[in-house]
Amino acid sequence: MENRGKVGIVMGSASDLPVAEKAVAVLRDFSVPYEVHVLSAHRCAQEAREFALRARESGFFVLIAFAGMAAHLAGALAAATTLPVIGVPCKGAVLEGMDALLSTVMMPPGIPVATVGVDGGKNAALLAVQMLAMTDGELAQKLAADREAMRAKALRDGETVREKLEKEL
Repeated sequence: MENRGKVGIVMGSASDLPVAEKAVAVLRDFSVPYEVHVLSAHRCAQEAREFALRARESGFFVLIAFAGMAAHLAGALAAATTLPVIGVPCKGAVLEGMDALLSTVMMPPGIPVATVGVDGGKNAALLAVQMLAMTDGELAQKLAADREAMRAKALRDGETVREKLEKEL
């Protein structure tokens, strides 16, 4: 296995854990090292900034930020590092995650955050894996195999549905 950089999983609060767990599962499946942190952009702003400032020297290649409501975490991290930051807006109790989505995706010019859909922990991890696979051939092969497995399953599912509906007609 080639030397893989770590992925930083950063949650704004423990309530983001169910979405972050989906990302962790993907990273485990691809044998990508990761660390998990809970650092609120508002309640522990200094610690979040220090984490982002030290991220590269700590061995991180990509950061994934999970946050709901105001969802400033991804932007706060991106402002303090040149590493890629992937924002995952998490669904809240009031606006179904639209507030978090808009807060995450609407970054000022010069401070980009790649943003996935609301509660998109799995896609965020896959995007991180794709970024790492740009310089890791083994990881690129694993991604290709995963895509092929998804394609084969979709074709099998389509055949199953077609057979079921033809029998019912």
